[in-house]
Amino acid sequence: MNENLAALIPEIALLAAAVIGLLAGSWLPRRRQWIVAVLAVAACTAGLIATSITMATGREQVVFADAFAVDAATNAGRLTVLGALLLVITMSVETVRGHKRETEYWVLLLLTGAGTLALLGANDLLMLFAAYLFASIPAYALAAFAKDDSGTEAALKYYLMGALLGTTMLAGVALFYGAGHATLYRELRTALPEAPYGLVAVALVAVLAGLLFKAGAVPAHYWVPDVTDGAAAPVAAYVTTLPKIGALIAGYRLLHQALPDSDVNWPLLLAVLAAVTMTLGNLAAFYQSSVKRLLAYSTISQVGYLLMALAVATRTDLAQKSLLFYLAAYAATNLGAFAVVTALPAARTLEGYRGLARRRPGLAAVLVVCLLGLVGTPPTGVFLGKLEIFSATIDGGYTWLAALAVANTVASLFYYLRWLAPLFTTTTKSAPLATHAAMGRWTTATAYTAGTLALGLGIAGGAVLPFGNGDLLP
Repeated sequence: MNENLAALIPEIALLAAAVIGLLAGSWLPRRRQWIVAVLAVAACTAGLIATSITMATGREQVVFADAFAVDAATNAGRLTVLGALLLVITMSVETVRGHKRETEYWVLLLLTGAGTLALLGANDLLMLFAAYLFASIPAYALAAFAKDDSGTEAALKYYLMGALLGTTMLAGVALFYGAGHATLYRELRTALPEAPYGLVAVALVAVLAGLLFKAGAVPAHYWVPDVTDGAAAPVAAYVTTLPKIGALIAGYRLLHQALPDSDVNWPLLLAVLAAVTMTLGNLAAFYQSSVKRLLAYSTISQVGYLLMALAVATRTDLAQKSLLFYLAAYAATNLGAFAVVTALPAARTLEGYRGLARRRPGLAAVLVVCLLGLVGTPPTGVFLGKLEIFSATIDGGYTWLAALAVANTVASLFYYLRWLAPLFTTTTKSAPLATHAAMGRWTTATAYTAGTLALGLGIAGGAVLPFGNGDLLP
């Protein structure tokens, strides 16, 4: 058994920071709880450095009886998750500063972040389910952190959906074990082709139900708008970004490693789910007036595009690279939009952003970059990500799905422009009070950083794209 703990430095760093932070927070006075936030930043930074070194040396391995793989997909996902977690932390500083449960907030973020990292390399069904729980339970508490009516309702819906689909996922794991007499992906790969077709099909649908919940895809998407709207803006930024990264990379690994030779037509199933998800998300976003609900339905549509890579996971070598790059570009772009929303807490509706370009030109510029980036406008990272994922879909034989995705991309421009138009509207009357809301420098800096990353990934895409190359480890 290979138990090389050095291979798990990013995960260990987050867990150690969470434990130390919780203990330290019990003794720190309220005005000094920011020290735990510094500890969280240090843990993320250590994880990024360790991952960069691992990628530079090119060392790939499986640990803990092959249950966890440290390979190209794991390392690329780690960079995205840890970078996104840093942005969420800085975005949250003004929101939780001085709060009586500030330490608990940072600890919950670290724990759910560690659970997301565990999803990335899960190479065994039991590891996959344990990571699902680890990533989910702290997130339920974060959704209700404010202890107000909307946050409590959001957390309840989030928990009930997660518990239902988590139980379904566990049942799927049991069925897979019954079909293949194993939980390791490499063992299932050889056993499932000989297993009963119906048993494998039901098991796959059940396991995918849990992963689709984490990703916020149809039909497990019902929690997304309510949790995004009811939770605090930094928490909404988290739940619409990081769980997707873990769930989609975990789903890709499961399909690519355990079911490539199965008779179950899962590529068509994923293609249909992708089509329905992107279309429903876009249609539901058309006439939203709440900025957080608009971003919630936007994130559902983005999952539809990302699922296209899973549909062609075993049909083209372009799938993995396109998925990993799109996830990184989406994370930066979505967090940039949410950072602007966090910086303007009084601007709850589209109308609240009227005249923003004149009063807050920097934030308006970030919002323009991020919203047009979510559409897929060059030279943003999401544009390059969509181009890559559309190419992979066509190469994988689903031209009709790529055509539908292009149509959805064009249609999505409508509701993003509904938000952007008021920014540049000038009237004789003073702009709504919302645009005068005070902004914290940490949140503003997060917005600028995320907007720069969203552009930088598009401009430097040629150099960045190869970072996801490499085969998955068995």
